[in-house]
Amino acid sequence: MSFDVKGWCPGALRPMESGDGWVVRVRVPGGRMTPEQARGIAAAAARHGNGLIDLSARANVQLRGVTMESHAPLIAELRALELIDRDESAEARRNIVVQPFWTAGDGTLEMATALAEALAATDLPLPGKFGFALDTGARPVLRALSCDIRVERHGQGFLVLADGATAGAVVAEADVTQAALDLARWFVDSGGITAGRGRMRPHLARAALPDAFRAAPRADCPDLVAKSGPCPGGALVALAFGQMRAETLAALSDHGALRVTPWRMLLVEGVAAPPAIPGLLTDPEDPLTRVVACTGAPGCPQARQSTRDLAARLAPAVPVGRLLHVSGCAKGCAHPFPADFTLTATGAGFDLVRNGRAGDVALAHSTTDQITPESLTF
Repeated sequence: MSFDVKGWCPGALRPMESGDGWVVRVRVPGGRMTPEQARGIAAAAARHGNGLIDLSARANVQLRGVTMESHAPLIAELRALELIDRDESAEARRNIVVQPFWTAGDGTLEMATALAEALAATDLPLPGKFGFALDTGARPVLRALSCDIRVERHGQGFLVLADGATAGAVVAEADVTQAALDLARWFVDSGGITAGRGRMRPHLARAALPDAFRAAPRADCPDLVAKSGPCPGGALVALAFGQMRAETLAALSDHGALRVTPWRMLLVEGVAAPPAIPGLLTDPEDPLTRVVACTGAPGCPQARQSTRDLAARLAPAVPVGRLLHVSGCAKGCAHPFPADFTLTATGAGFDLVRNGRAGDVALAHSTTDQITPESLTF
């Protein structure tokens, strides 16, 4: 199966064309929207796009259906909300995911601001997908996230480590930004970039980290299974396929500030339970929380088939604790990780992959009509 590799991610200043117009990705500073910002994004999405808003796997907000004519006024409104970087290069480097369970005064937001400012000022030619994870809450929760440089709490300090490494450098809060930049510069200087692309984890197979970033072992910690419901700081709310209407975001803004998560959920600050708003998945065992599907055809020009109707139809057959991924092509953008069961669209139906990714070798092939809830055996 063929697909185009862009080598970069869409931004607000550099949108990406899709089947339903331009996708404008807003990298919310610190991952937190004030109620005013959330209402402003909702209004802008309805006024200048098609009213659909996606949550990405890197904790960003994506506005869909934007046109060449509506892009400039959209950016002007978002800039007034302090959501836009000074230029495209600064925007591309500010690829930071902040874990959503931080608390006021724990240093997380301050580190996010300092790192964003440093990345805007640096001349490092980082690849478009190169990212940072500030996983500095009470315990790490972003270890399954695709990123390149991680920061975790470590005793009274912070551990800065390369993705794929089992040890890193322990530094004080005031030194986190410099240590992260030093590690990023090592990545560039040691040949981590080829033809403008590169990621940390595969680079570690070819290059040895500096001694300073192998000094302190990382603590073991189980992966987090995020679910709708009460959580530290408020409540998590999920969305079918990570997508909502603008009016849903506007309604959520009435309940408090919102934190964007990499699990395609929003954390509503200060509430004891998920708000009862149409369009939200508030039941942690809702079958739709056990399926992942990209935009699919016709919304994505690379997709070979429609995806979400099929995923919704199959969702009740997915057992609790299992995951079904329906991908419009072999690229697997919506879930670039193994899933219990993956259906990858082709021109004539779907390839079936078990315990693998969208582009992995298929065990079988079926037409769309042949795929039924009864045909899935987990």
